[in-house]
Amino acid sequence: MSTRSWAEPYKIKAVELIRMTTREQREAAIREAGYNTFLLRSEDVYIDLLTDSGVGAMSDRQWAGLMTGDEAYAGSRNFYHLRDTVEKYYSYKYMVPTHQGRGAEHILSQILISDGDYIPGNMYFTTTRLHQELAGGTFVDVIIDEAHDPLSEHPFKGNVDIEKLDALVEKVGADHIPYICVATCVNMAGGQPISLANIREVRAWCDRNNVLLVHDMTRVAENAYFIQKREDGYADKSIQEIVFEICSLTDVATMSSKKDAMVNIGGFLAMNDPDLYEKACGLVVVYEGLHTYGGMAGRDMEALAIGITESVDDDHIHARVGQVEYLGERLERAGIPIVKPIGGHAVFLDARRILPHIPQEQFPAQALAAALYLESGIRSMERGVVSAGRDKVSGENIMPKLELVRLTIPRRVYTQAHMDVTADAVIRITENAAQIQGLRFVYEPKVLRFFQATFDPVID
Repeated sequence: MSTRSWAEPYKIKAVELIRMTTREQREAAIREAGYNTFLLRSEDVYIDLLTDSGVGAMSDRQWAGLMTGDEAYAGSRNFYHLRDTVEKYYSYKYMVPTHQGRGAEHILSQILISDGDYIPGNMYFTTTRLHQELAGGTFVDVIIDEAHDPLSEHPFKGNVDIEKLDALVEKVGADHIPYICVATCVNMAGGQPISLANIREVRAWCDRNNVLLVHDMTRVAENAYFIQKREDGYADKSIQEIVFEICSLTDVATMSSKKDAMVNIGGFLAMNDPDLYEKACGLVVVYEGLHTYGGMAGRDMEALAIGITESVDDDHIHARVGQVEYLGERLERAGIPIVKPIGGHAVFLDARRILPHIPQEQFPAQALAAALYLESGIRSMERGVVSAGRDKVSGENIMPKLELVRLTIPRRVYTQAHMDVTADAVIRITENAAQIQGLRFVYEPKVLRFFQATFDPVID
């Protein structure tokens, strides 16, 4: 859509002032950060599109909920409110709170994965894959091929390729596959959804092979939006109904509540199996906290329970994804190479097409993200070879087909004017793309290097 016929379904009650910087100040800041946008100080950032995790604006009801926090060490009433909310909206009977999603990933991996196991998934996510590897497993990508093609207009590029699952069973045996992890709205593919029809196919495959179906439900409400808009038979279903149906087809879920549920901290591990719940309660005490608070304060559990109810509201999710679509369509009209279709939480710039003169070994997406900050003060993040890391056997860089810069839109934070400023900045740097130089490592951490690595420009 070129213009919007709707406005955000909220009004602004408080504002946070942001600092404007000069180009000279940004040059010093990005150099000090080693050309890694994660290492920038937030006070030096104008529009922060690094992530949508923990940076959304909480509602007045969520802020009010903070004041009703029951900070008892055991049996907090906020835990029971959260537990009942998870079952009501997500279907899962048991829930263990964690400090955020990676806490849930860690506990799940420790319980289910044995050395030598293989864990298929519809494209990797960084922390998920690392926890699987630390537990002795090997991630296997079983997403459809269209997901690796930024130009493909497939409506559900998050779908699992059942033939790839069958090939994995033939190669390693179902006994070495403890579960398949299916993400809704696949982040690394560009925020691309999975269809309910495909989830049912995966459910049937899991039943045939006696394999658990784990749901990475971080952005399940956004996925429900795309099902409502694109999948036959769901146009008249509410977001709440679709979310519940998605979850009910799975056995276990990990949740980073800092996305869909719009809280600053928190997550959970949810399941239907009482034996698995008992094991999770044992490990959460070791790594997070008692099973009735995990890594969360009572007030945070209350804000999360309220945020879940707000996240499945149709008006909210239509406006949330609509803002992402508005930015993406502005860039499309300007001829900027982006991942298509536009995803649910971010617009992904195709760095390989924008910077064809920079080989992938010189990290074009990282270079593009640094250049965008230098030009405008807008912070984005790399999702390419730096994020992919190194092969755990050969030690060589993993070279993904997708070399992307993610413009991630926080929920309920920015206005349409901010999206216009962002689009204008991207258009400007694209027009001068030939001036952008590749990068080389100065410091490379052994794991999750994109968080802390530093770089220098490659000088011809």
